[in-house]
Amino acid sequence: MIKVGIIGAGFMGRTHGDAYNKLDDVQLVGIASRGQEKARKYAEDYHCTNYPEAEELIKHPDVDIIDICLPTYLHEQYVIMAASHGKHILCEKPFSLTLESADRMLAAVRKAGVKFMIAQVLRFWPEYMKIKEFYDNGSLGKVRVLYANRLAQFPDWGTWFQDVEKSGGALFDLHLHDIDYVRYLMGPVKSVYATGKQDDNGAWNHVVSVLNFVNGAKAVAEGSNKMTPGYPFTMSLRAVGDQGTVDFNFSAGFNLEERDTAVNNLVLYRKEHSPEVVDVEQKDAYLNEIEYFVDCVKNDKNPKVVTPEQSKEVLEIVHTIKDSLENGEVIDYQG
Repeated sequence: MIKVGIIGAGFMGRTHGDAYNKLDDVQLVGIASRGQEKARKYAEDYHCTNYPEAEELIKHPDVDIIDICLPTYLHEQYVIMAASHGKHILCEKPFSLTLESADRMLAAVRKAGVKFMIAQVLRFWPEYMKIKEFYDNGSLGKVRVLYANRLAQFPDWGTWFQDVEKSGGALFDLHLHDIDYVRYLMGPVKSVYATGKQDDNGAWNHVVSVLNFVNGAKAVAEGSNKMTPGYPFTMSLRAVGDQGTVDFNFSAGFNLEERDTAVNNLVLYRKEHSPEVVDVEQKDAYLNEIEYFVDCVKNDKNPKVVTPEQSKEVLEIVHTIKDSLENGEVIDYQG
């Protein structure tokens, strides 16, 4: 039996809790959160123990996995604490806001010899998994152009998000998803150019990035959390190859709370074929992600779908995009 403790009782903490409760041989044993009202309700709903202090949960000898669902600026503190107690760690994205922080976290988990994964959920999203399959099996031929977007209303999950020093704004919290996925799909990045709108508080909350890849392909990615109230959470990806094009569109309610009822379609276009609406098993992406990490822990395997080193590289690319936003120039990626 794998025993799990979650730190953070917000939307993502509950999303992860739902996933653990669907797995055999996994027990959610505890929740820790600064918001004790939420934590008490969480413990009641999930039949686990509420730990007023996170360290109490982390050092509990029966806990195998610590799942960190906290605001970005708290990731380092609790990843290092969990590693020091020999716990395997799943941590919500983004990895961190600075490369120095990411390096300290990497050093801690390597020293402890524990399994560690950043929860880059698009790599486990059924339609994005299918697009990767089409890319890998040659259905699209040589892909040279990609377009991705992620558009949302401004988040309502606490005042911390409004502080760019704590959240990084849409650039780090939202746009990073698509940067991670296109890098996963297309390989190393050669250079970036970005333009966007910076808010009064200094956050880049509407960004359009152009990524040039070493293989000659280009990707255009748009990310925004400045959409008009009432605008549905929207994400899409289009990959254009010399033998085919795949087009994915997803539209839900506010944020992702209504993803089960989202408008969701994936279409494959190929030469000399009629357009094919692709039927994809609608398994929850967060469940896919958590099931994968639990399997790595059970079978003593280091995660390969998302490695910590890849997550750090994506953070480096996002910082390069930030440099381009600030300087208005094409910038070579020096990773």
